[in-house]
Amino acid sequence: MGNKLSGKDLIKIGFPKNNSINIALGQINRYRKREKKESILTEAKEVLLFPEKFTGHGTWGKVAEGLVNPVQVRMHQLNNTRAPFSIFGENEIDEQAKYQLYDALKLPISVAGALMPDAHSGYGLPIGGVLATDNSVIPYGVGVDIGCRMSLSIFDIPASFFKGKEHQLQAILKDHTKFGMYETHTIKADHELFSRSEFQDIPLLKNLLGKAYKQLGTSGGGNHFVEFGIAKITNPLNEWKIGAGEYFAVLSHSGSRGLGANIAKHYTYLATKQCPLPKNVQHLAWLDLNTHDGQEYWLAMNLAGDYAKACHDDIHHRMAKAIGKRVVVTIENHHNFAWKETVNGKEAIVHRKGATPANVGELGIIPGSMTAPGFIVKGKGNAESLNSASHGAGRLFSRRKCKESFTQSEINKVLKANDVTLIGGNIDEAPMAYKDINKVMANQNELVDVLGTFTPKIVRMDR
Repeated sequence: MGNKLSGKDLIKIGFPKNNSINIALGQINRYRKREKKESILTEAKEVLLFPEKFTGHGTWGKVAEGLVNPVQVRMHQLNNTRAPFSIFGENEIDEQAKYQLYDALKLPISVAGALMPDAHSGYGLPIGGVLATDNSVIPYGVGVDIGCRMSLSIFDIPASFFKGKEHQLQAILKDHTKFGMYETHTIKADHELFSRSEFQDIPLLKNLLGKAYKQLGTSGGGNHFVEFGIAKITNPLNEWKIGAGEYFAVLSHSGSRGLGANIAKHYTYLATKQCPLPKNVQHLAWLDLNTHDGQEYWLAMNLAGDYAKACHDDIHHRMAKAIGKRVVVTIENHHNFAWKETVNGKEAIVHRKGATPANVGELGIIPGSMTAPGFIVKGKGNAESLNSASHGAGRLFSRRKCKESFTQSEINKVLKANDVTLIGGNIDEAPMAYKDINKVMANQNELVDVLGTFTPKIVRMDR
């Protein structure tokens, strides 16, 4: 008896000659490779006899599903007509982004859609795209950086705190933030999140626990940042316990790091296998939430979202400790995520890829660029936008175009004119790469109310 498990071994113990054998071999090769063949066959026999006992199990749940209620793999065609949709700030949005939304609206699972005024073309769904689907989740509708989010901490310290402390504050940003693929904190923080059952129950996540622990409180590359600036509050809420005025604040933008990227990659692959689609829309492959993989992705996605929040909490805790002051108001929101919400009186899965949730009274922060103000907002709950707003100003120039169009000295001039200090940062994140945030905000005044602004002063990014 060779040590490598084969389909014949499974047939011998009674497995039907169908796809359940391929599923079993796939799961065993991926997650149980190093174990003894005999013990795996003993477990496989148990699954065969009592599949219902293994529903939701990390390794065997998918095999049990294959035995009892196999996922129907068939080519899906697009509908001829689009699901209803709205576009905000239509004249400022490139045609490609609109066509990407139009394609998504023809998916047989689509219920409704919307495009935010900062929209530009992306991969799968456009950035700034919102799509409601029926009991299905599209990994690329959520995006690679699951739970990418904004977090703003306002201190009860006047904006004048900056005077004479610029060098000290720059040093704090350099010392207490970590960026890019490999930088991690020397002193790691623990978090209750790491003892969550998903890290034990889902084999993929089990393998990612070490990486997640290492990367807690770090930021990625690209447009991720941590910055000190001035929060100008014009319409304070009673519960904030601070009045109108200008305060010292910290704003961060980043997501779920390697954890989210690996989840996105794994479940996108599974979605494309289970849900073949015409070539032009294959990135919109979905997972049915009634399937093992759909359920597992949903749990993993939510864990990645909570992890992204934990990363921001750690960053802000480090900042507050280094400054020696207490945060009085925190405003935060995801913008790469899927939620279960009610659309037209029915539960739907609302994907927001680069869009801020803006349900009635929901708070958010919409950044401009490193030299333009961001806006502190409160959602109006506009059904036309599927209760969403933009997640920023949106790009005007692609990263490639930036490298072709701008020079470092031009960027330095703009930074100087706006009295902004930049640590790190690349040409592809030039302030000029972004749309005019004031125009974007004017195009969404039916989606959010403005409570104040945040103006960056010292910005830290990856090099």
